[in-house]
Amino acid sequence: MSLDIDFYELLEVERTADDKVLKSAYRKLAMQYHPDRNPGCQDSEARFKAISEAYDCLKDPQKRAAYDRYGKAAFQGGAGGGHAGGGDFGDIGDIFESIFGSAFGGGGRQQRGPARGADLRYDMEIKLEDAFTGCTREIEVDVAAPCEPCDGTGAKPGTDRKHCGTCGGHGKVRAQQGFFMVERICPTCQGAGEVISDPCNHCRGEGRVDKRKTLTVNIPAGVDEGTRIRLSGEGESGARGAGAGDLYIFLHLARHKLFEREGSTLFTRAPISFTTAALGGSITIPGLDGKRHEINIPAGIQSGKQLRQRGAGMPVLNSRGHGDLVVQIDVETPTKLSSKQKELLQAFRETETGEECPASQGFFGKLKDMWEELTD
Repeated sequence: MSLDIDFYELLEVERTADDKVLKSAYRKLAMQYHPDRNPGCQDSEARFKAISEAYDCLKDPQKRAAYDRYGKAAFQGGAGGGHAGGGDFGDIGDIFESIFGSAFGGGGRQQRGPARGADLRYDMEIKLEDAFTGCTREIEVDVAAPCEPCDGTGAKPGTDRKHCGTCGGHGKVRAQQGFFMVERICPTCQGAGEVISDPCNHCRGEGRVDKRKTLTVNIPAGVDEGTRIRLSGEGESGARGAGAGDLYIFLHLARHKLFEREGSTLFTRAPISFTTAALGGSITIPGLDGKRHEINIPAGIQSGKQLRQRGAGMPVLNSRGHGDLVVQIDVETPTKLSSKQKELLQAFRETETGEECPASQGFFGKLKDMWEELTD
């Protein structure tokens, strides 16, 4: 059984799923398809291996960033234009490039030198209040940063890199393949065009080392669940002086104790007494804007009715506008009554004519008609 399926589809999660969701989905599927629970079933064994491969990739931020950008080709030597390898993806691209030039299929292969560093992903949870006002956060990320002793060159301080003898400094080599002349990344210098005879002791010729960086992230007002913020050049540095990738911040909103959000609209539920529902009144809702919003309740309001306060919702991202605050009314029936209250309610019931509650009157009227039809 061949499972050439998108990793996210294999794990049955959205592409924005965080580490917790990924882990939960993997555990559930691993238990379902584990060979010990499905002895002799080759399909289950193949599925188990595939979801394990998917989780092993997506749980690693660097591998996940590469997969999000290039798919499985990122791990087959054909993605990004700077990886060595002779897979079908690279061969086909090189063939098209040799026939049609850089206008067709060439892409990043035209650039000599090591590939830029990988893009990275960082998941950040913020409060709804922070999304309303906007905020600034400091984060720490572990990245591959330029080596300071060799200034990112990979060569030992005081020494220089030399032209690659295999490709003559071009970073690529050509070979005949049938009717076509195929151009590939040089296997000796990995496309750099230069080789290091005396590598830096600190980075062992890589030109980069692992480092923890502290970054400041500016979060604008109005961001929503899944909003992505790009920090250009804050991803991993490329090998031997190549450019750095980008860092992508994925925002997640913590659950709020009062409000739920849908776009720029804020929702909340307000239980009111049945006397307030019958006679009318008002309630005050504290808004995320720091204001007190008075909601007028008309007499005779029914449970489930929604009242809207214009402009009291979330700010619209990159705009001066605001959404609305929607309050859903839930009429609460009292469960604990004093003797006096029971007497008053009993007296009220004795004065009822049925017109006070037309919906109930209409319903029981239909029941009466139905019974009369059945007994005729």
